[in-house]
Amino acid sequence: MKIGILQTGHAPDELKSASGNYDEMFRTLLDGHGFSFDTYPVLDGVFPDGAEAADGWLITGSKHGAYEDHDWIPPLEDLIREIHARKMPLVGVCFGHQIIAQALGGKVVKYDGGWSVGHTEYRLHGAPVQLNAWHQDQVVDLPAEARVIGKSDFCANAFLAYGDHIWTSQPHPEFENSFVDGLLRTRGKGVVPDEQLNAAGASLDRPTDSNLIANEIADFFKKVRT
Repeated sequence: MKIGILQTGHAPDELKSASGNYDEMFRTLLDGHGFSFDTYPVLDGVFPDGAEAADGWLITGSKHGAYEDHDWIPPLEDLIREIHARKMPLVGVCFGHQIIAQALGGKVVKYDGGWSVGHTEYRLHGAPVQLNAWHQDQVVDLPAEARVIGKSDFCANAFLAYGDHIWTSQPHPEFENSFVDGLLRTRGKGVVPDEQLNAAGASLDRPTDSNLIANEIADFFKKVRT
């Protein structure tokens, strides 16, 4: 099964040698599940010819906001709507979670409650999961077809599903603790409150449930759909 990765951001240059770029993190996360991958760095204007260029699609995180004025956002939203209309499997993470909601009629804002950073507990399908977060933006109004499948105390719409063909996550299953440590140093200072940065740094020895989420994403892609 070929997964097309729609890359909407770049990892900090200082961290790429150790962790890879955002598309490489997802290749690592989903390694061993039998997928092949093509990457389309849409933020650099590189798009597939259409939804049928892959069997399933994944949209990465980004430092950009879904509501920002970038030339690549309207064609990305058009592609999302095409994938949705064809009921092809689509996964979105962080920015991907947000841009899918926005493209399908929801609303994304810079949340006035502040940031969620580092090790965070969510409830997914009613069960607790531990994942790394890095966001201030949130989906605050849901598209008509979206249903909430997971949340945290801070983020009410942390995991969404649309029918049986779209699955999205606000937290980052692809972010290892070492990468979050790098983000604290390269993108956190002066942006995220120091108290939160310190708390996130102190939790970096705690394990996450990234493997559990990787299996859920893999099963989602492989699901037989009629």
